[in-house]
Amino acid sequence: MTDVFSIGSWQPAEGQAEQFVQAWTEFARWAASMDGCGAPPRLTRDLREEGRFVSFAAWRDAESMHAWKAHPEFRERMSQVQQHVAKFTPTELELVVDVALLSGPA
Repeated sequence: MTDVFSIGSWQPAEGQAEQFVQAWTEFARWAASMDGCGAPPRLTRDLREEGRFVSFAAWRDAESMHAWKAHPEFRERMSQVQQHVAKFTPTELELVVDVALLSGPA
């Protein structure tokens, strides 16, 4: 089971949303090719806060996620995305409970 996630909160620079999405897509395609990447990375648009996007990627384990971030190409590829961004907040999450895996009645 994948239980580690990399999450990003993104706010594209004014007038740069389309370019951001294109650059993020290229970055995500590369990330998806990394050993240990679980479900392909996804980018979502916040319905409550205009101009905010949230991305997430599942990883086999923390070591795989950290190896991806330590990859020699990571900084350059990330900079291609961040050139279109006014604000970026990354985080790493670990799964605590998956209700789908719990047994018995709710």
